[in-house]
Amino acid sequence: MANKKLVVVGGGAAGFFCAVNAAANNRDLQVIIVEKSGKLLSKVKVSGGGRCNVTHACSSIAEMIKAYPRGATFLKKAFHHFFTSDTIKWFEHRGAKLKTEADGRMFPVTDSSETIINTLIKDANKYGVEIILSKEVKSLEAAGDKIKLVFSNETMEADYVCIASGGFAKLQQFEWLKKLGHAIEEPVPSLFTFNIPEDPIKKLMGISVEDVQVKIMGSKFSQHGPLLITHWGMSGPAVLKLSSFAARELEVKNYDFKILVNWLGDENEQELVKKMQSLRFQLASQKIVNRNPFSLPGRLWEYLLAKCSINEDIRWADLPAKQQNLLVKTLCAQEFHVKGKTTFKEEFVTAGGIELSEIDVNTMESKITPNVYFAGEIMNVDGITGGFNFQHAWTSGWIAAQAIAKKAAS
Repeated sequence: MANKKLVVVGGGAAGFFCAVNAAANNRDLQVIIVEKSGKLLSKVKVSGGGRCNVTHACSSIAEMIKAYPRGATFLKKAFHHFFTSDTIKWFEHRGAKLKTEADGRMFPVTDSSETIINTLIKDANKYGVEIILSKEVKSLEAAGDKIKLVFSNETMEADYVCIASGGFAKLQQFEWLKKLGHAIEEPVPSLFTFNIPEDPIKKLMGISVEDVQVKIMGSKFSQHGPLLITHWGMSGPAVLKLSSFAARELEVKNYDFKILVNWLGDENEQELVKKMQSLRFQLASQKIVNRNPFSLPGRLWEYLLAKCSINEDIRWADLPAKQQNLLVKTLCAQEFHVKGKTTFKEEFVTAGGIELSEIDVNTMESKITPNVYFAGEIMNVDGITGGFNFQHAWTSGWIAAQAIAKKAAS
């Protein structure tokens, strides 16, 4: 009996993980990775500034799924098969030890993505995975009990196909999958920074504030976390998380909307007015510019005072009530007009993809075309920054690999 053949479409994290695990679990299975570009694992290479944010230190599935604006319910089930602890063990078993940083992100102890890339390539070599570069799949067709992959000038038949080609930015790029009968949730950008072209705050580029609340006006969307001021506007975890959860709504607004920034995190205006009374008493004789009681960066404090037309030489005791109230309002709810976005290149992610209702979460097999499987961002799943998108890649790739290896052996 001839060996069964698995073709994995895509040489990224999810595709590689599916290929090496399927080959390891069934040594009789012929496994081929087909990658349309000339590079393998390119996102792995650049992730985390070239360090590769492999996963997130989280031992609770209920907590973990909060990091996925889309696909959380699906992943709640998938993570029972392969979770963060399994990822850590898988890499460490192969000599790639991981470490946890203060914010929960996990990196190889070497601080180099090459460690992860080399681990995956070593397994591919060990289990005889064939790799074909610069070959793009144009379409897939069911051919009896086989799947036919159509390229520009040739075809290939496989018993199983795992599609792990990453997220596509445009709906047209999903055409070859729509022809299989799959519904596609239209892709829109996720994880992007906010452009604020008309505000002098951009002059403070490079300044970050540890705990800020950012809210999209006229919506339910709000996020906490560090905020970074850039030469085009605002970035940092609070903004990136917000862009991810509000991705579809912001696309509808054509990335033209208003935000409220609370520079003091959870502080509300009523409480701050009371605090101001005691501050004015405690710091009475001191110049307001020299005594910033909110631990904000100095240049940001000066910017906020200027915004409220507060003279830098004024003492706390002499701050007029009108300007005090304006300062309270500005600290707790400063309004900015966002016009446009900038892609967060390292972590480029799209919201959208194959409808999850058409995928069996326990096998990653298509419910529409037998023997076609999915892994990674091609599905309508996306996470915020912090290793969450990679964890989905490892999980879905592993589940597909187990299912294919088992099916091929039966």
